[in-house]
Amino acid sequence: MNYKSSFLIILITLLTLNGYSQQKVTAKYDYLLYLPKDYSKKTKKYPLVIYLHGGGQKGNDLNKLKTYGLPYLVEKGQNFDFIIASPQCPDNKYWSTENWFETLFADLEAKYRIDKSRIYITGISMGGYGAYITALDFPDKFAAIIALCGGINDSDTTRVCNLSKIPIWAFHGTADDKIPFSETERIAKGLESCKTKNNFKFTRLENEGHEIQYLYETKPEIYKWMLEQKK
Repeated sequence: MNYKSSFLIILITLLTLNGYSQQKVTAKYDYLLYLPKDYSKKTKKYPLVIYLHGGGQKGNDLNKLKTYGLPYLVEKGQNFDFIIASPQCPDNKYWSTENWFETLFADLEAKYRIDKSRIYITGISMGGYGAYITALDFPDKFAAIIALCGGINDSDTTRVCNLSKIPIWAFHGTADDKIPFSETERIAKGLESCKTKNNFKFTRLENEGHEIQYLYETKPEIYKWMLEQKK
């Protein structure tokens, strides 16, 4: 092997290892917080769910997050047995643009009693992408991922095996006209090629479109499955 070939291999390796969260600008995003109703009466640690919204809820008004998903259910008065943190992505950015996760988690860990063996991430649409990509960046943090009509960027397909040790439950409508069904399919196919046996559960919603946020309200088995997963 000549010098030029060796240099190229080293360069590609370095870019692969350091081209993701390590090079992202650290940012602090505002977030909504939900604590279980018995939180103040107990001393135990609670599971943490990080919920990522879709593209229509970007901005600097946290009330926008309450239109659907977990923040909507909390606003309606639904009780959960876990802490929920719902950050808001700024305008003109995506969940993959900056390293917002470490700042958020450090803040939550300092203020609340969190069971580190039961940290979960979920999101829909742009938030579905965010759930996958955040887990790609920090694969050792999460006990499970629940992604609704999400996907990963083309540049992230080479590291899809980062997800192979994390239980995933993915939902996608076959008639989705905003984020193609094939986006989730390629994650499933990518994980099949990983050396580590994966736990990828894929619910194909026949003839369903993009608006599948109702699952957070009508499919309680999502939370049951989620809470059964531990690191």
